[in-house]
Amino acid sequence: MTAQADFVALDLCVLTVSDTRTPDNDSSGDYLALSLGQAGHRLREKRIVHDDRYLIRAVVAQWIADADVHGVLVTGGTGFTGRDSTPEAIRPLLDKEMPGFGEMFRMLSYDEIGTSTMQSRAFAGLSNDTFVFCLPGSTSACRTAWEKLIRAQLDATTRPCNLAGLLPRLRER
Repeated sequence: MTAQADFVALDLCVLTVSDTRTPDNDSSGDYLALSLGQAGHRLREKRIVHDDRYLIRAVVAQWIADADVHGVLVTGGTGFTGRDSTPEAIRPLLDKEMPGFGEMFRMLSYDEIGTSTMQSRAFAGLSNDTFVFCLPGSTSACRTAWEKLIRAQLDATTRPCNLAGLLPRLRER
């Protein structure tokens, strides 16, 4: 069992990947930052970068190199357009993928957007003992992912088990 009796606040970072979003109109990044704070976690850093695989990778690599960062939430760049490059940027950094996240996200999204969900390349994994979640850029998609999947898994009190409870064991070799 990886559930604990007490809540443990995590340090999380939020990255918005977009060629058009600015601090004034970053509704998805703002939603994630606000929601993680409301859940009791700490926002370590929030940034916006253009949809360029090397910029995305550089920011996430910096965050996962920081032992005090427990998780990274990336919003945007998970679609099929020519500029969408979040999966190509992040997957090389992952030590382990979490296939169930993408599968569950698309299942839940189907109820909201129908077959359009198959265009989503949302995914998650573990990188240098840091959880990384890559979500579509729409605020409604971020809300679905946070409220129905991520929030509970980053809560150490979620039973029967959760990702937060695994943190002390991630360095086992």
